[in-house]
Amino acid sequence: MIDLTINQVQLEHNIEAARMNGVVIPTFENMKHPETVPDKIKDRLKQVGLWDVNPLNLFRITWKNEQKETGGLYRPVPNYIELPPALTGVPARIVCLVGKWFPTGCHKVGASFGCLVPRLVTGQFDATWQRAVWPSTGNYCRGGAFNSKLLGVKSVAILPAGMSRERFEWLEQIAGEVIATPGCESNVKEIFDKTHELRRESDCMIFNQFEEMGNHLWHYQITGSAIQEVFEAIRRPGDRLSGACFTSGSAGTIGCGDYLKEVYPQMKLAVGEALQCPTILENGFGDHRIEGIGDKHIPWIHNVKNTDMVIDIDDEDSQRLLRLFNAPEGQKYLRSAGVDEETIANLPLLGISGIANVLCCIKLAKYYELTGRDVVATVLTDSAAMYGSRIQELADTYGPYGETAAAVDHHLHMLGLRTDAMAELNYYQRKRIHNLKYYTWVEQQGRDMHELNDLWYDEDSTWKGVHSQAGALDELISAFNEATGVLRSL
Repeated sequence: MIDLTINQVQLEHNIEAARMNGVVIPTFENMKHPETVPDKIKDRLKQVGLWDVNPLNLFRITWKNEQKETGGLYRPVPNYIELPPALTGVPARIVCLVGKWFPTGCHKVGASFGCLVPRLVTGQFDATWQRAVWPSTGNYCRGGAFNSKLLGVKSVAILPAGMSRERFEWLEQIAGEVIATPGCESNVKEIFDKTHELRRESDCMIFNQFEEMGNHLWHYQITGSAIQEVFEAIRRPGDRLSGACFTSGSAGTIGCGDYLKEVYPQMKLAVGEALQCPTILENGFGDHRIEGIGDKHIPWIHNVKNTDMVIDIDDEDSQRLLRLFNAPEGQKYLRSAGVDEETIANLPLLGISGIANVLCCIKLAKYYELTGRDVVATVLTDSAAMYGSRIQELADTYGPYGETAAAVDHHLHMLGLRTDAMAELNYYQRKRIHNLKYYTWVEQQGRDMHELNDLWYDEDSTWKGVHSQAGALDELISAFNEATGVLRSL
């Protein structure tokens, strides 16, 4: 569970810092149902840009932001797109939450909020002198650095050196310090090694997304509720939510599956990973190019017991489709293939990991022979805006692009997907995967073996216990805001 023990001295420091910086913190209820955001906040948001370094943007940590760069408020239904069979090649309805309309252009700003705020409103973290360290394979440290800036907190962003240029350029403007560790998305241990070094510095507090239950809770509450709202908005008589698929970086997003399976118990929950690094499927290893996911370990916060399937995606598929979706020649071909204009206009909303998520949905739909009455849900973590340099690299590598090459990419890398490199998990297969946590978290990260067993055997005091903490956190957040007096003074 999330530790909610109060450190009164440091809490008073945080209250004073928030008062000085004009910070009001949103509750989980505000993020799920932004119609509950105080009118004073809404009025001021009309003058604030989506990416502005302004504390008011904490109230844009929601799936329901209007699709505006400046001055937007909230939509009644979360941002989503539905991908048609002409594009996907399967009759099932594939529905994707859109992450572009979060501050920073990525939903990881929510996950980092879920990790930082509990320690801020309890005083376990002191914003006046401690640094918040954000270990990440890319987007999480962007969200953490942004939230830190809004809250007046010093930050350290850690991410692999092989991540896209756009990430580093943006972080250099926001984060207090940026550390590039050796390798690519697969090199999570190198990130952990760096955090071990920083942990020895007294002013550093590590917000490790791979083990922070605040990450899991945010997605359980906010992303789970958002997918439910979208499904209920689009469902027709006879439709069913048959599946949800999420590639595993920190395993934060798949936490929403716990919520969805409570509401739709018949659905299948699938975790995706890169074929080039098949940790879950084969206890394997390697390197890959699906930016935003990490591997060669099982995150502490992955509720493996609730996961029905593992699906591996070839990173070449996601790369080629990134070019197909964003190159004018690719879009021209898709028109000729019968893809509608609205869908084509929306394809830049898919970043690399979002494309991988969609491919997982297609493979799941093929495996279970889903029909037009079946809905499969996923998220688009970020958008192609984060990968302009990658698109250029593809052009440099493969040369000029034409409709023939685009047709090959579509047929080979999407329509032609097969149901290989995936597995339906039985009880003991799930336990095998769960037990892999031992090598990372007990042997390397200092966790206790009994804690590991509790995650498997004691659901009530672990997963369900965390799920029940949103109300208590909202009370602490409300008390914090009352103590600062900032909202009253607006």
